Amino acid sequence: MGTSVCLLTLTAFIAFSSQFLAASGRVRQASYSNRDGVLSNAAHFSSDNERVHGSDEIPIPVYKMIEYINRLNTTWKAGHNSGYDNPEDVIPLLGVRPENSRYRLPERTLDVSALRVLPENFDAREHWPDCPTIREIRDQGSCGSCWAFGAVEAISDRTCIHSPEGKPRVIAHLAADDVLSCCTECGAGCNGGFPGSAWSYWVHKGIVTGGNYDSDEGCMPYPIKACDHHVNGTLGPCDKTIPPTPRCVRMCRKGYDVDFMDDKHYGRHAYSVPAKAKQIQAEIMMNGPVEADFTVYEDFLHYKSGVYQRHTDSALGGHAIRLLGWGVENGVPYWLAANSWNTEWGDKGFFKILRGSDECGIESDIVAGLPKY
Repeated sequence: MGTSVCLLTLTAFIAFSSQFLAASGRVRQASYSNRDGVLSNAAHFSSDNERVHGSDEIPIPVYKMIEYINRLNTTWKAGHNSGYDNPEDVIPLLGVRPENSRYRLPERTLDVSALRVLPENFDAREHWPDCPTIREIRDQGSCGSCWAFGAVEAISDRTCIHSPEGKPRVIAHLAADDVLSCCTECGAGCNGGFPGSAWSYWVHKGIVTGGNYDSDEGCMPYPIKACDHHVNGTLGPCDKTIPPTPRCVRMCRKGYDVDFMDDKHYGRHAYSVPAKAKQIQAEIMMNGPVEADFTVYEDFLHYKSGVYQRHTDSALGGHAIRLLGWGVENGVPYWLAANSWNTEWGDKGFFKILRGSDECGIESDIVAGLPKY
């Protein structure tokens, strides 16, 4: 891909991220009006010659952002996730397209009686310990495929959770590449897509199995290499440009002895969950993890621990993740979420985000479904 094409692609991605924010209506007033305001308010904490822990690798704006967040003594801790200090580098990973609301699935409301028994804390990893996919953190690489990852991760979990009674658990690591490459109604591949359409694809076309990049697991392993998102790690840095969407090949990898169509796993229903915390909790507790999307703000890139809530209004775009539980930490209610930026980001790939107030739109667009057996 030539330099001019790469720049055009990134420019288009930044443009649709801005469209996403306007279309979603998720931008709300914060304490400071923009990134420069945040940093200028943090400037009195340090001089431009200082570095975090004496390091010479942390850019001053990032250092000031981290120090500002931590001096607030808020509900979460920030830290340096090196490698993507420039927010524009993360925009291509935020793959929920701005017109996503037009592809929202019909809602399914659970019986009110189910809402009366919600515990204070719930973690799907502990509730279904014999379903290993719930504990996994995947890596979308440099592709804006979060919409596909959030879907296949939650679908893999539910395929196990709803295994036929009296039979061994169905452990299926479903392939993000099947959805990313072969779902023509799902959006624009690595340039973003629609979570609801990914779940509809599961119902109507099915999804084959597939492990991580460069693995021999399943029919269709993920073809885009893992990389270090925002950290100095062992995988190597992510590409600065969006890779081309892999070509759809309706054939299992060489050496896999199951036919492509025979490897398909299907859904029975796909639906949206009402944007109410108790409905989302009941859905997770009764049926398993769900896919959610939210607006990523610049300070989220520096998340390390605690319950995230934004303290800057430098919005970058829409990002899809998997919700797998909830709880209360130091009196603060949260959702437990799994990201797709590998285990070196955040809290070993997981994060917590404020629950009950639709923080960054996290409760506005929840997608789920049930497997077909």
